[in-house]
Amino acid sequence: MSIRQLLAEIAGGWVQAKNENFTGHPIANLLRRDLIQAIETTLPSPNDYLLKASAGAGNWADVPWLSILNPAITESTQSGIYPVYLFRSDGSGIYLSLGFGTTELRKQYGTALAKQKAEELRNTIRGLDNRLDDWGQKVDLRSNTTLGQSYEWASAGAKFYPLDNMPDDNTLTSDLKELLEIYADVNLETNQNSMPAVKNAQLLSKPFLLLAGISGTGKTRFVREQAKTSQQFADTYCLTSVRPDWHEPSDLLGYISRLNGPAEYITTDVLKFIAKAWRAIEDSNLTVEVQKREDLGKRLVVSGERAVLEQVLPYWLCLDEMNLAPVEQYFADYLSVLETREWHWQEDSFTYSCDALLKPATIEEVADKEKLRKALGFKNRENKNYDELWQLVCQYGLSIPFNLLVAGTVNMDETTHGFSRKVIDRALSFDFGEFFPNNIDEFFAEGGRTVAKRLSYPVISHAKLEEFKDVEADNNNVLVALMDVLETELNQIWPTPEVVNLRPDLLQCKEGDTETVLNIPCRSKTKLEWMNKQLNNGFCSFWP
Repeated sequence: MSIRQLLAEIAGGWVQAKNENFTGHPIANLLRRDLIQAIETTLPSPNDYLLKASAGAGNWADVPWLSILNPAITESTQSGIYPVYLFRSDGSGIYLSLGFGTTELRKQYGTALAKQKAEELRNTIRGLDNRLDDWGQKVDLRSNTTLGQSYEWASAGAKFYPLDNMPDDNTLTSDLKELLEIYADVNLETNQNSMPAVKNAQLLSKPFLLLAGISGTGKTRFVREQAKTSQQFADTYCLTSVRPDWHEPSDLLGYISRLNGPAEYITTDVLKFIAKAWRAIEDSNLTVEVQKREDLGKRLVVSGERAVLEQVLPYWLCLDEMNLAPVEQYFADYLSVLETREWHWQEDSFTYSCDALLKPATIEEVADKEKLRKALGFKNRENKNYDELWQLVCQYGLSIPFNLLVAGTVNMDETTHGFSRKVIDRALSFDFGEFFPNNIDEFFAEGGRTVAKRLSYPVISHAKLEEFKDVEADNNNVLVALMDVLETELNQIWPTPEVVNLRPDLLQCKEGDTETVLNIPCRSKTKLEWMNKQLNNGFCSFWP
């Protein structure tokens, strides 16, 4: 029989079968033997998968299933992710779902927290592959058992096949192949708590990025794609749309309110995300403590070894349409504190510290500190105790965590605000009109599809003065001086009228092949020449 016939036969006979003797029943045999064999014939490499099916163990299950496991990800339906056919308890239809094991989640967190963890995992998985947008999020198995109901909330995406309107075999096979492709591409670790290392990521020189370009050039998408590389997208990405009426730091970081009586702190998504990044540091094996310096007073300090640091994921905060409001006004506090970040390295050991964004004096004003603690996520979440970190935050403030990257998307036109030198000096700027054209997926057409290289937070805070002692700037035209310096220092890749030299692309790599280096022309000379041409009265713009 075909897959369509088998699915219909099993679903249609399920209710009757549950009222009959379980041992050796033909419906159970169709599920555990015939359907497995039929599905194996559609798999591109059957030996790469482990198929398991269950009609029950000694007694009829309320919800029968057939799972397709990749042993490299998981060999058990109790943990990990896998495609699975789920039959409705009343036999009215079947779901093809990208499910994940619930047994280990319930053991570790209990049923209530397991559902919350499953929601986070579902969002993470769906964020990793936009093909899942065409797969529904709701699964209704009409089950009255705890186990059957758990299959409903442990799904990253599903398609429903009603018994009275079953699709043809071509559609069923096509859906299964697509889900197997998604399954292979998502490739999450079996252990839900493990965090992929950032050891091989391209480290940025600054933790604040300006992504400039007209609408449609992929600025916001670029940040999303970076967050997806963490395989924990729901945790490591925050999108905040800047409003035109933002004119002070409280719009971004929150404020003290006394409208309802005692002082309370009104938090924001941005402040909560900063706190989340701090919790990720606390969850690692790095040390968070207080150190006193004569020139800086007492600060929160993170210390540890490079190997541990490389396990801490970057947290991406995307400020969408950043310059719809005056950046120097609402972003002033952040820009000032950004300059106080300090990294110190001694071989493979480091310390990191920074001034507080949320001052301890402000926290002290709050009447109900436990409410603020809960709002910021420091209140015993997921069986983790943040008592010590919260006490440190209360005493010494909440500073900028080293793993936070802020990326502002900007559109330079007459409807937006410009940037002062204070902002530009602290930012790493990208011109998406030049570097990331609209056809980003085919940027290197002859080499196949390219993807953004994985970027991560900087692990230095300043350059040594002696490194620039020989650089002389022409006061009349710093662009010409910069051009001369770069032509000398980058002589191997600097383009000349005779030769178009190439350099390694630091921002993109070939999809599925992060090791192969892509070579592209050096664009700095063209950009500097353009800026020099539009220089007027000592001023020019980086953006077109």
